[in-house]
Amino acid sequence: MVLNIINKSPFSHSAFSECLAVLGDNDRVLLIEDGVYAAQADTEYAKTITALAGNNQFYILQADAQARGIADRINHDVQAVDYTQFVELTTVCNVVHSWY
Repeated sequence: MVLNIINKSPFSHSAFSECLAVLGDNDRVLLIEDGVYAAQADTEYAKTITALAGNNQFYILQADAQARGIADRINHDVQAVDYTQFVELTTVCNVVHSWY
């Protein structure tokens, strides 16, 4: 199981789409920093997350969503996590891949 960490906005960088192109079953995706913009409801990126959520789990760093003022507009298929849960994700996944 791979934890993919994305910190770039999908509106200005290809990290999100590049990650999803190689996403395996049961992989995890954690959106941090500007990457949280991919989880906004009612965007093409949120629709992609919903389509992939059956085989994968998507997370958003709550503090980053709050800092960007979008915490109340997150896709329902994305789970908010705090820093402790972020660290827990890194320990349960075999591989951590950062998309910068």
